[in-house]
Order: sequence, then C-alpha cells, then structure tokens
Amino acid sequence: MDTELRVAPPGDWEDFRAVRLRALADSPTAFGATLDDARAQPDAAWRDRLQVPGPTLLAYVAGSPAGMGGLFVPEDEDHAFVWGMWVAPEARGRGLGRAILRELLQHAEQLDRTVLLHVTEGNDGARRLYEAHGFVATGEWEPLREGSSLQIELLRLDRG
Repeated sequence: MDTELRVAPPGDWEDFRAVRLRALADSPTAFGATLDDARAQPDAAWRDRLQVPGPTLLAYVAGSPAGMGGLFVPEDEDHAFVWGMWVAPEARGRGLGRAILRELLQHAEQLDRTVLLHVTEGNDGARRLYEAHGFVATGEWEPLREGSSLQIELLRLDRG
C-alpha cells in the first residue's frame, strides 16, 4: 500500500484537522486536548497551528491522511517537543509511527536539540516506540489534563 510522509503547509489544514480529530476520537487518553475542544476551533486556528516553529508531519496511506506527529521547536530553548503522534487503526503495524518519529528526530538533530515528549500511563505501545528510539523516562509526572486522574510522564532524548 502506498504511504507518504510530508510536512504539512498551512494549506493542508483540512487534512490536518481531519486526522487530528480522528486521533482525538480514537485515542482520547493519549492527548492533552479533547475532541470537543478541537471541534470548537475555528478554521483559522487549524491553519495557525501549522505555522508554529517546527514541522507537523502528515502520513498518507493510499492518498488519505492516516497519521501525524509534530515537533514544536521553541526559539529560545535548547529542546524540541514531540506532540500529537498518532496512526489510524487501519494503518498500524506497518512502521508508520516509526517513520513519523524518525523524521521528527532527524529534524531535531539538525537543530542540535534535546527532544522531549509526554506519554500517558498505560500507553505501552507508544512507550515502547519511544524507548526503542532512545527516549528515557525522567520520572516527572503530571496530570494528562486538568481534572484528569490519568498521568503523563516526560521522556527525554539527549543530543548525540
């Protein structure tokens, strides 16, 4: 099956919105944002989200958006932050998550940045993916979102 990864320009905001809403519906405990909050965002907010520092990758399978991941790169920091990693259920098991993460990490490496990300407790598949790429647990935990009993842990991948 044909797969393609590409950095999403602001003009791809509709594909970005579609895959992000699918991710939030499919895996609500994997993300700090909620489906209701995301649905309430105006179109301009989706376009703006694709203009933050750092790439947002969209993965396509047979021409349809089937996954995503982003790398937020704060200007005055020495780290980058992986966010929004998700692959559609029908596209899982094909290495798409690995491919997305690998490309995001290559971008961070070019910038000589330490990479951080959060993983939700119990999301063992995601944790295994991140650990396979060298991420280590920091022991820093916080609630998934305000009012949530679920916790997320900060993982870190140091440069070089």
